[in-house]
This record gives sequence, structure tokens and C-alpha cells, in this order.
Amino acid sequence: MKFSKAKCKGLHVGWGNSKHNYRLGRKWIESSPKEKDLRVLVDEKLNTSQQCTLLAQNINCILGCIKTSMTSRSREVTLPLYSALMRPHLEF
Repeated sequence: MKFSKAKCKGLHVGWGNSKHNYRLGRKWIESSPKEKDLRVLVDEKLNTSQQCTLLAQNINCILGCIKTSMTSRSREVTLPLYSALMRPHLEF
């Protein structure tokens, strides 16, 4: 598999970072304020608030789907659905 220089981006992390420009061979690498890797959103301040906001939106969509598609509100029905659909997102 070939290495793709076009997909490379620089993420400057830390408060005292001088934000140097880097290059790979003859091509300059563009910098990015945030990047997503392995479904984890990382910004230059290592802040997780955007990651938590995206997770809350995803969970609310799942809850809405469960709420609109169910006719029974009994605990025996809803608990397995919550466990199967929401737990993987919250544990990740």
C-alpha cells in the first residue's frame, strides 16, 4: 500500500506551540485545528467537549428511534434495547 502525502495533516498540540510549518518531501503539510482518529475527536487543546457533544447527539438520536418505534413501555422490553443500542456508544 502506498503512503498518501495528500491525506497528512499537522495537529499542533499544547499552549506554547510555535506552530511550525512542516513538509513531507517537497509537499507542505497543512495544519488542522482538530482531527478524528479511531472515532475520537482531538483538538489542539486536547479538549473533549466536542467529542462529548457529538456523543450526546448520537445517543439522543438512538433514544428517539427507540421511543418512536416502540408501542410497549414496559421495563422488560426497553431495558434490553437500551443495553444493546446505547451501551456500546457510552462505553467507547
